[in-house]
Amino acid sequence: MPTFVHIADERDATAIRRTGLKLPRYPGLPPSDPPHGVFAMPVVPSFVMTHQWLRELKRRGHRTAVGIYLKLPADDEVWAGLYNEPKRRMTAAEATSVLRGMQVFGFEVIIPRSIPAGSITAVRQLPQTIGWRYFPNAHERGIFCGCDSCMRGEIRGRKIRDRYEAGALKSR
Repeated sequence: MPTFVHIADERDATAIRRTGLKLPRYPGLPPSDPPHGVFAMPVVPSFVMTHQWLRELKRRGHRTAVGIYLKLPADDEVWAGLYNEPKRRMTAAEATSVLRGMQVFGFEVIIPRSIPAGSITAVRQLPQTIGWRYFPNAHERGIFCGCDSCMRGEIRGRKIRDRYEAGALKSR
């Protein structure tokens, strides 16, 4: 049974431990429309690869993230692939082996069902500075846009916006 980790807000940890991870509901989206489900990452030997989404998810509003570790049967169907690319249907064991072999940032797994509390093995505090922001390898490519809407509320957003408006920063 492969182990996966779901990164969640620390304030929700007690409720998740008690009731499990519920399938998100999106108004207007049919429940069978793939991929739709609980996001998780396979636990592999590289701690950074396993927890690579932590910094990006922290940008969405929570201060402290925790890791919700869960076990899935090896033959459970999941959707897996790289960020912003089409996902493939595969088993949980295959998804773990793909990440272990690829070792690339931006991998994601979507479990198309709720996770019962009995499948959760641990809830652990995580270091809060692991992973990437914006998109994988963003620092290699630079800032892709410095306009008001893209930089609103971002770290050092005003400085980036000022440089962008002055023409010193080219968008990519």
